[in-house]
Amino acid sequence: QVQLVESGGGLVQAGGSLRLSCAASGRTFSRSVMAWFRQAPGKEREFVAAIRWSAGFTYYTDSVKGRFTISRENATNTVYLQMNSLKPEDTAVYYCAATYSGTYNYIRVRSYDYWGQGTRVTVSS
Repeated sequence: QVQLVESGGGLVQAGGSLRLSCAASGRTFSRSVMAWFRQAPGKEREFVAAIRWSAGFTYYTDSVKGRFTISRENATNTVYLQMNSLKPEDTAVYYCAATYSGTYNYIRVRSYDYWGQGTRVTVSS
């Protein structure tokens, strides 16, 4: 059983930084695709970033390119999302997700089989 536990959310001023962590357990992740999604109040869940664990290939939605960085740490099975130059529009609950399907359709919510409980990020103006 795969478990994903997010942490690192909080309140930050615009222009600040946060690093989110996703601790993964229950299965080897070397063949997985891991991703971060976010959901703002009243909006649908949207893709933020993804990483193919074995190759380290990364993919980002346009709105976070150059500001956010997704990475993974093999020794601890942890995925990170470093968020810099945060904007009020980045305010949302951020979710970690995983799939073993080998998909290249990173942005689709249904591509992912496992989800964490979410961590809230609030960016004040």
